[in-house]
Amino acid sequence: MTIEVLRYTAFSDDPEGGNPAGVVLDASGLDEAAMLGIAAELGYSETAFLTAPPEGLGGEPGRAFTARYFSPKAEVPFCGHATVATAVALGERVGPGELVFATRAGTVPVSVTREGGGLRATLTSVEPHTEEVAPADLAEALAALDWPAADLDPQFPPRIAYAGARHLVIGAATRARLADLSYDFTRLEALMRSLDLVTVQLVHRAGPAEFHVRNPFPVGGVVEDPATGAAAAAFGAYARERGLVPADAVLTLHQGADMGRPGRLTVELRSGDSRVRVGGAGTRIP
Repeated sequence: MTIEVLRYTAFSDDPEGGNPAGVVLDASGLDEAAMLGIAAELGYSETAFLTAPPEGLGGEPGRAFTARYFSPKAEVPFCGHATVATAVALGERVGPGELVFATRAGTVPVSVTREGGGLRATLTSVEPHTEEVAPADLAEALAALDWPAADLDPQFPPRIAYAGARHLVIGAATRARLADLSYDFTRLEALMRSLDLVTVQLVHRAGPAEFHVRNPFPVGGVVEDPATGAAAAAFGAYARERGLVPADAVLTLHQGADMGRPGRLTVELRSGDSRVRVGGAGTRIP
């Protein structure tokens, strides 16, 4: 059986920017072991695999799917950048419009629109929430990162935030602190597994609605994720809950520049709707 594995980047219209993802538009003949093997061989932080939708999902025929996401080491319940990449790939084939993905985290609608000469995809998260992080767990995270507590931004109290996957949000007081990332991979991975975290969302505020972010991803077998849509959605929910941004807001997250793969994520918050919308450009990697 021949499986076509496409390569797309998300949150950039430049193949050299954003976060690359594998995309398998027809994974109907693959079991979990095969999906994990493809993801590991490809080596990207995530690869998305589409199969037929479950009954009752809704959506137009040919525009609704079951989506599963695998890192090189494990399956994750939801991945934002691979969703955007997959939606752009589908948009090139079936045209702009509305898509629906059934994920392990829940139903995720995605809107694909034409933007200039390319396509842009915007996902709507599942219901988000945040929770406290235990002081001992925070201390262990900072020790693994080698970040002194004095380097944290007090406006961003550390919390675990969820919008399809769990992320530990930590604010950096300066851009220089965020740029200096050299952590204990094994130690941070062990803590993240104990807390069921997918990434750690490190944030520095550059303006009222502008942020720089980085995402260590050792549980996926990757040192750092270049652009993280699921974490962006979780951060949007966190920022709104903490009163750091208005209830109606459009945030810009810059990620990947420190890795040489700059990307731009748009996070939209709407009053009266607790879900978070995350969008960005995408393009095929030759």
